[in-house]
Amino acid sequence: MTVAADFSKLVVKAYQEKSLAELVDCPVNAITGVSAGDAKLLKEAFNIVTVGDLGRSPYFRTAQAIVALTGATK
Repeated sequence: MTVAADFSKLVVKAYQEKSLAELVDCPVNAITGVSAGDAKLLKEAFNIVTVGDLGRSPYFRTAQAIVALTGATK
């Protein structure tokens, strides 16, 4: 299944031409708003290096599930 999406505001310019499969393996600071310093802290605290690591992180997935279940919109 082919998925087309505009990631121009979600991904920094250097990574905007990557496919979704490629983005999974890109450094976490390929995501707009995640700085190199943030990436360093994520690696140190949670061993998160790639976009895929962040998306699969049990800590972030748990937090996301709690927010979704509460219906929080903030």
